[in-house]
Amino acid sequence: MRRNITTEITIDATPEEVWEVLTDLPRYCVWNPFIRQADGEVAPGERLRLTMYAESGKPTTFHPVVRICVPAAELRWTGHFLVRGLFDGEHFVRLSEGPGRSTRVEHGERFRGLLVPFLGRLLEGTARNFTAMNEALRARAESTRSTP
Repeated sequence: MRRNITTEITIDATPEEVWEVLTDLPRYCVWNPFIRQADGEVAPGERLRLTMYAESGKPTTFHPVVRICVPAAELRWTGHFLVRGLFDGEHFVRLSEGPGRSTRVEHGERFRGLLVPFLGRLLEGTARNFTAMNEALRARAESTRSTP
């Protein structure tokens, strides 16, 4: 019982510039339409506090644990709903250098657990939320990037 969501976007900024926006959790409230509140230390083993606003607008707070944090390359966290095995998620954002000063962003989540087959509509909405976050990340990173 698994489901994967993967979205992609190209941003006209360096991976370092995108990373700076992505890991500045206190500023998520300024630019991020999906995760509007975020705090914690972005480091392996640390627990984050993320408040997500799905399409329904109802806020949900999660406390995932950072698993991978490679500056300007990859951020990955994992979390679960109530108990492990019911509805678990592994969220990732991978950055890779593109042509010029651009960055290719791969953003998604791997879901596993007993509830996955019953949450199709929720997961479809999640894909749209990731796309909205990607667009907002692009706008923020491109507006704050340094000039060459």
